[in-house]
Amino acid sequence: MWGLWLLVVNGFVGAGIFGLPSGAYALAGEYSIWIYALCALLMLPIILCFSELGSIFRGTGGPVRYGTEAFGPFIGFQAGWLFYVARLISFAANSVLLVDSIGYFLSPAAEGTGRIISLAIIIGGLTFINVIGSVESIRSLALFTVLKFSVLLFLVFGGMVVLGTQILPSFESGVPPVSDLGAAALLLVYAFVGFEGAVVPAGEARKPGRDMPMALLLGLGMVVALYMLIQLVTETAVTGLATSTSPLLDASAALFGTAGAIILMIGVVTSVTGNLIGSLFSAPRLTYALALDGSLPKWFAKVHPKWLTPANSVIFYGVFAFIAASMGTFIFLAAMTVLSRLFLYIITCGAVPVLRKKLNEKSPFRLRGGVTIPVLGIAACIWLMLQVSFNSIWLTALFIVIGTLLYLMARRQNRVF
Repeated sequence: MWGLWLLVVNGFVGAGIFGLPSGAYALAGEYSIWIYALCALLMLPIILCFSELGSIFRGTGGPVRYGTEAFGPFIGFQAGWLFYVARLISFAANSVLLVDSIGYFLSPAAEGTGRIISLAIIIGGLTFINVIGSVESIRSLALFTVLKFSVLLFLVFGGMVVLGTQILPSFESGVPPVSDLGAAALLLVYAFVGFEGAVVPAGEARKPGRDMPMALLLGLGMVVALYMLIQLVTETAVTGLATSTSPLLDASAALFGTAGAIILMIGVVTSVTGNLIGSLFSAPRLTYALALDGSLPKWFAKVHPKWLTPANSVIFYGVFAFIAASMGTFIFLAAMTVLSRLFLYIITCGAVPVLRKKLNEKSPFRLRGGVTIPVLGIAACIWLMLQVSFNSIWLTALFIVIGTLLYLMARRQNRVF
């Protein structure tokens, strides 16, 4: 369960929280703390749906399995494809952020040839760790998780000691317009996606019926509390927070001087690295699962004879993430990752009532209230979609078309052979 929990919290807490407080404050002011709670409430029914389905299925696949079992192989493939693309782009973006953070200490590592070498070492090293075994990946993830949260807790509790009761908001200013609150929610939801990566290998847990719901709910509760405290400390410590490009770094420098800034920068490095390890552990298992059901070439389903990992899928993911990170043109695609995940969440929530009837069995974690929670999850996704820009919509549509073409090619190849 704790291995799954590590994947959940590292999916939640990536690079986003290090830059989100300023944007949230610019839109919602001191009321931004409640936007975190709103996002958690919006995500709760979705996470509960993932919990029920994650408690039923054994084996690798997660949303791919849910979509396939409920709506057929084509929808299952699209669920896996959209999630895979979103994770790959995020992985590439975070790899670049990690190199840029290293450049804070060693500038040649983030410039020219040094940047390419740094990306090759980081992505290549993480790929190798994931090829040689799942246990090694989880151990590495545990180390970076401890370092990441140590730095964030240092900022929170150190800030509370220095600032005292000053961190308590007065809420004397007027409530911002609803449009700004909606924009703030869309912005902060970036900090609450990524948990679904833990569901993909959930069936490999000893007791998925118990472990997956516990990991998801504990992860959500801990993360929203941490985010709200970070927001309180940051908006109190940083003057002109709304215009800050590095809010947590500025907060740590304001509270603890240069040493605090360096410690926080270490937190950025460890946070992004932990997120990368979690992504590289879970995302390649999507192409592995898609290949098992014939939606991608069987090459992706090959397991290493010694380490028993989906080595081909891991290597493929690492290579294309390196290409995207090296080119640097993937950044403009980052906005569409949220929309693709919302489609994935709708498929998962919609699969709950369908699979209850189809499988005709009680899950170890059965949601009460009939279809109420799945409907609330779908409604939350639709509301968030209404906040998305047109660019995200057409880019997501483009990737759906590309995924459909790959799916048809794989099906045709399977008929030939």
